[in-house]
Order: sequence, then structure tokens, then C-alpha cells
Amino acid sequence: MKKLIALIGGVIMYAMNLYSPDISDRIHLEQVYHLCGGKNISPELIWSRAPENTKSFAVTMFDPDAPTDHGWWHWMVVNIPKNVKIFPKGAGNPENKYFSLGLQTLNDYGEIGYGGPCPPPGKPHRYIITVWALDVEGFNVPQNINPQQLIEVIKAHAIDSASIMGYYARGWR
Repeated sequence: MKKLIALIGGVIMYAMNLYSPDISDRIHLEQVYHLCGGKNISPELIWSRAPENTKSFAVTMFDPDAPTDHGWWHWMVVNIPKNVKIFPKGAGNPENKYFSLGLQTLNDYGEIGYGGPCPPPGKPHRYIITVWALDVEGFNVPQNINPQQLIEVIKAHAIDSASIMGYYARGWR
């Protein structure tokens, strides 16, 4: 996967971008998992500059600092149509009308959809949200696919991606 930045005919071409008005350096309590005192509402995501040959998108949220041998997958969504460029706030929550914008799959909490940060007490954890531009229209996978298996499928079909990162520690408000 290459992020191309080129000068073509005097026009600068930038790599894919991702922005969220809900994620800054710190993850807001609104996005934190309900068992850690938050509201567990998935953040709004806005992306642009996907490659022209993009056929679909995927969204993931990953904590590489989780005390496991593989990190912690908080959110896995595939089969997002190529014309979608905004995932509204709450789209990762089953009761939200935008939940069906893609196929929301199992996270490491054992739930379908978004599961916000809930690290053990101690140091802040990093939460990396990535939008993946894919070379396929979608995947025929079960909703309960293991997140570790799904990320391998996503990576195998990624033609570009953009990520943002926020931090959260227990007790932050």
C-alpha cells in the first residue's frame, strides 16, 4: 500500500485523508465504552482523496497497547459503499439509523459494532481509527468473523488508508 503524493500537470495530488470532529488528542467520554463510564457512541468520520479505483471502504479502531498478544479491536466495518465519505456519529451503534452503511462485525468485546475505549487503570492507551480504501466491492464474511482474521482480509485488499489517533486513560474526563 503506497500513499502517493505527486505533482501531475501542476496539480498536487495528496494521499487519502481522515478527520473526526469527535477525536482530538484525547478520546472524549462520549466515545468511551459504557462499562468505563462513557456513552459508547462511535465518532463521526469524514474521509477524502480516496484512490479513483476504490470499490469499497472499511473502518477499524485498534488499541495496540491492550495487554493481549494481539492488541484490541474496538470496531470493524466492511462493505461500505464507495460513494460513502462520511460515517455519522453513532453509526457504529446498532440502534442508529446509519448502522447499516456497512457490515459491522465482531469486536474484541464479543459484540457487533462499536465498542469504545476501556483500558485497564494506568497509562493512556492509543486508539487508532483507520479508513481503508479497498479494491473489492465487499467481502462475503459472517458478521461474527474473528477481528484478527478480518484485518488480514482487509489488508490484503487495501489500496490506501488514512488514520487518526487519540489517547484515553481510565479516570480522564
